[in-house]
Amino acid sequence: MPVYLDHAATTPLSAQALAVMTRELARTGNPSSLHGAGRRARRAVEDARETLAAAAGAHPSEVIFTSGGTEADNLAVKGLYWARRDENPRRTRILCSAVEHHAVMDTVEWLEKHEGAHVVWLPVDADGKVRMDVITHEIEREPESVALITVMWANNEVGTIQPVTEIVELAKPHGIPVHSDAVQAFGSVPVDFRGSGLSAMSVSGHKLGGPVGVGALFLGRAVKLTPVQHGGGQERDVRSGTLDTPAIAAFAAAAEAVAANLERERERLSSLRDRLIRGVLELIPDAVLRGAPGDGRLPGNAHFTFPGCEGDSLLFLLDLAGVESSTGSACTAGVPRPSHVLLAMGLDEDTARGAQRFTLGHSSTEADVDALLKALPEACLRARQAGMAGHESSIQTAATVARQASAETL
Repeated sequence: MPVYLDHAATTPLSAQALAVMTRELARTGNPSSLHGAGRRARRAVEDARETLAAAAGAHPSEVIFTSGGTEADNLAVKGLYWARRDENPRRTRILCSAVEHHAVMDTVEWLEKHEGAHVVWLPVDADGKVRMDVITHEIEREPESVALITVMWANNEVGTIQPVTEIVELAKPHGIPVHSDAVQAFGSVPVDFRGSGLSAMSVSGHKLGGPVGVGALFLGRAVKLTPVQHGGGQERDVRSGTLDTPAIAAFAAAAEAVAANLERERERLSSLRDRLIRGVLELIPDAVLRGAPGDGRLPGNAHFTFPGCEGDSLLFLLDLAGVESSTGSACTAGVPRPSHVLLAMGLDEDTARGAQRFTLGHSSTEADVDALLKALPEACLRARQAGMAGHESSIQTAATVARQASAETL
């Protein structure tokens, strides 16, 4: 059975979520209906809302259910921008970190292209942490022109945790709303929406043991936000659409289970992660760990660059050996590109293209780490022998490397 080390992409459905989702799938009822079946479905949704709010340090009325993290990000960034600009046409600046997930980054770029936004890309240091001096400068030079600030809670590639509460403190005196994509953080580290002072926060179900296709936007009760879609007036008239009761109930069950065991699981995964990091650096001495050290990164994240390796080649070779990982890089139309996160951290393109991300989750074990450490030296050697492929053909080259390795084992 393959060893799964890509929990940052998605994590297996938890037993608690599976049980609840199976139960709800066998039932009928639209939570907006007034008859018995509808009222039962509504109770399930509202119970889930309370459970999710408790897990994230929020009031139930601040939970807006969505189809996932991407929709929650779009709703927050577009909705806040439109509402703020409508109140004051001068508010067109968006301060956004240069290492955001594309769900935020592409949304911001769309607003720049189609809605007159002026984007300030906030630089990060070598660990991927946003530079507070730049945020301070950008706020103070013209606070009345800032529509919103959006900075992720923790990075999905290198795992670096951002100073979200400090950013909120800088923005608060000027009344500037701050949004954070907490998709990677929620369920991995303590996340307190109320305590953070954020105006909006996005989370997703399938990153913590819930099902794919459900997420939530935590939205402060006094925060004005323009809806992205219209139709039924559900979710405070912020997000219209029939609610997916089974998915919502399962999401809440997963979040409740994670919250009850957060500190113990955080310690367990941190220990596994640190053992994985030590093992990789011992076996491949020139590998470089990327992201913040220790508690400054997510407990399940270990991100490396391997000099002389094409990330896709290494991924295919590890996959062939039964270990599933990720390069963490974007790929459009079959052409791999260096990670924008690594480039923002100051890496050159060749170095960035040698990236490999190993992420742990609730199903990860010591045996998984053992399997990676056993497979990595040979995979890395073969990837280096293949060399760094050209931008246009690296995926094909990586696949060829994997096929050749497979033929040699037959």
